[in-house]
Amino acid sequence: MDHDHAINAVEHERRQEAARDHLWLHFSRHSVYEGGDMPVIVRGEGAYIYDDQGRRYLDGLAGLFVNQLGHGRTDLAEVAAEQAAQLAFHPLWSYAHPAAIELAEKIATLAPGDLNRVFFTTGGGEAVESAWKLAKAYFKLTGKPTKHKVISRAIAYHGTPQGALSITGIPGMKAPFEPLVPSTFRVPNTNFYRAPEHGDDVEAFGRWAADRIEEAIEFEGPETVAAVFLEPVQNSGGCFPPPPGYFQRVREICDHHDVLLVSDEVICAYGRLGHMFGAERYGYQPDIITSAKGLTSGYSPLGAMITSDRLMEPFRQGHESFLHGYTFGGHPVSCAVALKNLEIFETEGVNEHVRANEGAFRATLERLLDLPIVGDVRGDGYFYGIELVKDKTTKETFNDDEAERLLRGFLSKALYDAGLYCRADDRGDPVIQLAPPLICDQEHFDEMEDILRTVLDKAATLL
Repeated sequence: MDHDHAINAVEHERRQEAARDHLWLHFSRHSVYEGGDMPVIVRGEGAYIYDDQGRRYLDGLAGLFVNQLGHGRTDLAEVAAEQAAQLAFHPLWSYAHPAAIELAEKIATLAPGDLNRVFFTTGGGEAVESAWKLAKAYFKLTGKPTKHKVISRAIAYHGTPQGALSITGIPGMKAPFEPLVPSTFRVPNTNFYRAPEHGDDVEAFGRWAADRIEEAIEFEGPETVAAVFLEPVQNSGGCFPPPPGYFQRVREICDHHDVLLVSDEVICAYGRLGHMFGAERYGYQPDIITSAKGLTSGYSPLGAMITSDRLMEPFRQGHESFLHGYTFGGHPVSCAVALKNLEIFETEGVNEHVRANEGAFRATLERLLDLPIVGDVRGDGYFYGIELVKDKTTKETFNDDEAERLLRGFLSKALYDAGLYCRADDRGDPVIQLAPPLICDQEHFDEMEDILRTVLDKAATLL
């Protein structure tokens, strides 16, 4: 318990009332707080967060796949304060500032191949939005004005802006906001656990999944397709890694049809998979990388669209400009924090630490496979999904009512009450997702497994 930061009953009730009356939470059911308290997180230290009652929780999701270096780092906070005192704000509209220049140069040296141009945003959804706008504008300027469509995968999540949401493959998340931007099309994802027709041949499955992308391009007409948006490891649905050879085949298809390959690395970049970029881990060359989250370890908001030199080329001629931008994109404070964050990655060997420990993380989570409710453990690096099933032999999943009772009715709160902050998600089949800070080691893995085992044991008896 952290009694120093706990508040008294009167102050607690006042804060809860203010939260209920005025604060609109993101992606949250507010009805659950009408009769109960809203969790209030007041501080973080290392891999742990603390609430206003003084209780400690292991941050099993790095906030939201964000906090790579852990909480409470004063070196990052100090850099932010120094930059704010010197130049708190200036937009990147026709002007530059040193932190943005240095960070763009740094990212260009880290990004694969000729991805040397960096367009800053404030977050991941904006980076995805920027990538689609760039793809459309680029083809218009290079004499292929009908190339505007986007292909993405089923259940994949790409963000909340209208364009990014249109690219997203989760029908339930889109329905409240339709009609959305037209011209986006879905192909199968790489969920090998749910691909029984391929037996044990994961490479054949990967080839099949990649070929569905070519089929979609040909069906729509290559002259109308601008880009394919894919995450290295698909987040939504529960961490689907790419089968061997999958991305190499997708690259071939994109080259053949003059379609841009966008690697959506809002989650996977900056160490989540033990490399600066997921494209590097899986050995493919994208035309654009979209990124955010881990770029600053969450100490300040920042996103970046990283593009190949050739996509910038038409905008360097005559009167042309990319008519797009954000007030806070490339904010000086955020850029300064990102530079320090990337420096720490190198001085403290963060990627090396992830690569050295990812096998132990996987092995620890795989111990849970002895539970009747755990069907699959999958992922890479420090990014894992645990799929829950009703029957392990048949892989039968839970119906909507059971998933509702299991995830929202029990698991989310039970895991949190037991001291683990993570995500219980049903945007595909029910999964628990884990993506802890990259500083975690065996002690943290064991703690996660211990809490998960206790709570999942109980969940199985409830059903």
